[in-house]
Amino acid sequence: MKPLNVRLRTCAFLFLWLFGLMLVETRSVRAQAATGAVVVVEIRGVINPPVANYLKRALRDAKEQKARLVIIQMDTPGGLVHSMREITQDILTSPVPVAVYVSPSGARAASAGLFILLSSHVAAMAPGTNTGAAHPVGLGGELDDVSTAKAVNDASAAIRSLATERGRNAEWAEQAVRRSVSVTEREALELNLIEVVARDLDDLLQKIEGRRVQTSAGEVVLRVVGAPRSNLPMSFAESFLHVISDPNIAFILLSVGSIGIIAELYNPGTLFPGITGAIALILAFFALGNLPTNWAGVALITLAILFFIAELNTEGIGPLGFGALMAFLLGGLILFQPFRPESPALPDLRINPWVVGAATASMGAFMLFVMAQVVRSHKVPLRTGPEQFVGRMARVHQDLTPRGRVWFEGQIWYAEARSGQSVPAGQMVQIVGLDGLTLIVEPAEEASVNKTQK
Repeated sequence: MKPLNVRLRTCAFLFLWLFGLMLVETRSVRAQAATGAVVVVEIRGVINPPVANYLKRALRDAKEQKARLVIIQMDTPGGLVHSMREITQDILTSPVPVAVYVSPSGARAASAGLFILLSSHVAAMAPGTNTGAAHPVGLGGELDDVSTAKAVNDASAAIRSLATERGRNAEWAEQAVRRSVSVTEREALELNLIEVVARDLDDLLQKIEGRRVQTSAGEVVLRVVGAPRSNLPMSFAESFLHVISDPNIAFILLSVGSIGIIAELYNPGTLFPGITGAIALILAFFALGNLPTNWAGVALITLAILFFIAELNTEGIGPLGFGALMAFLLGGLILFQPFRPESPALPDLRINPWVVGAATASMGAFMLFVMAQVVRSHKVPLRTGPEQFVGRMARVHQDLTPRGRVWFEGQIWYAEARSGQSVPAGQMVQIVGLDGLTLIVEPAEEASVNKTQK
């Protein structure tokens, strides 16, 4: 019997397959960029490290391929300040012209999106879009005057610098930070915040043809009409990491990881819950590192896990179980409500209360299930040795001739037919004995006959 080795080999194979898929998919994405092309990338959702890495790669590839223009199609509520600054720095130092295009209709470039829009060589918006709303907010409540003043002054200086560098309306940009004002695409054009209002990419390229822009490599005249166009999407790894950096998904991963670890501790050696829980926790902590996390919330969730584990060593559901649920609920509610002032680049990130409630209910249901199993096990007479296997059913996994393998209790076991006859795969057999680590079995029908005769 080698169930552990089989599971470890299976997990290793799946990991290597997924890693290989990421590499192949990333290489295929890189191969799409054509020399002298207009490279199109997309930003959808919160600005975070995966997005910053994606745009850095896109600008690097565009430089290597001598692209004529990089178009960033954007729809974002904002994001993390360090990711926003990375993106604006990459755009400011790019030798390839960058056009930021807020699209499609209904899209927005709020908070961090406004900073990125103003840093571009060409700023454009589609009809029915808006930008602005960059006033500092505190996710944990109202900010004090000193903290607000510091955040506002820092953001105001940064956005004025970007607007002045590109020759845009620095006074209005500062008001977007100080007063959280927003404008439509037509108002943005009149206020000299953008250069173009375009229906689609073709219209955008037509309207910017021949425009002169100043890049880090010097002045460039845009010749983009008729140029080949290359879409450069996120790689599988970038897209996956971007998706999990959502507050709700991060909390779900944290919950799944907690339940998986507890399940593994409750039934050691099962492996699947432990492996799943460990992977979920690693991904959850990656996501938490990309979000404005209140680590007091993480501490409460950790405390809930410890209370839950302690509850496993007691009979029934007592104060520890109740305390675990309360700590878990409170931890989820404050997980993304830091008490320090946040950047104006950051949107309002919160966990949906229904997600917190559902996760807490799931944790409670799992706790009740485990406690019921513990109570029931106390009522069942303890069986040790071979007698704990005798009489139980297994399924033939590999033909018994008369030795082979069977599937029993989620594991592969070596088995031998007591009668010496062959038993085909898929047939049910009954365990009648144990020889070392080999199960002694006989076909279920024969076992029923023998039992009747006795």
